[in-house]
Amino acid sequence: MTDQSEKTVLEKSRDIISQLKEMRHYSKANIEKLTEMWLILDSEMNHKEFARRVEELNSHQNAFHGAIESLISDYEIECNRMENEAS
Repeated sequence: MTDQSEKTVLEKSRDIISQLKEMRHYSKANIEKLTEMWLILDSEMNHKEFARRVEELNSHQNAFHGAIESLISDYEIECNRMENEAS
């Protein structure tokens, strides 16, 4: 296996995309978990203030998820461009 210093810029970029995709996966899981918590706090427990705060966190998590989706897409396009130039 090649160590990090021997990798090309494209290989390092693909590694970063892979890490970003992993973060995206956990981001989606966080959104789902926060939604579950919100439902419990709001409906079952009637803790409206805490439900509101969880909902706020969920909004931030959704914004992060959208931003990371955009970054992954743009970076994949750039990697494909670099790969095409190298061919």
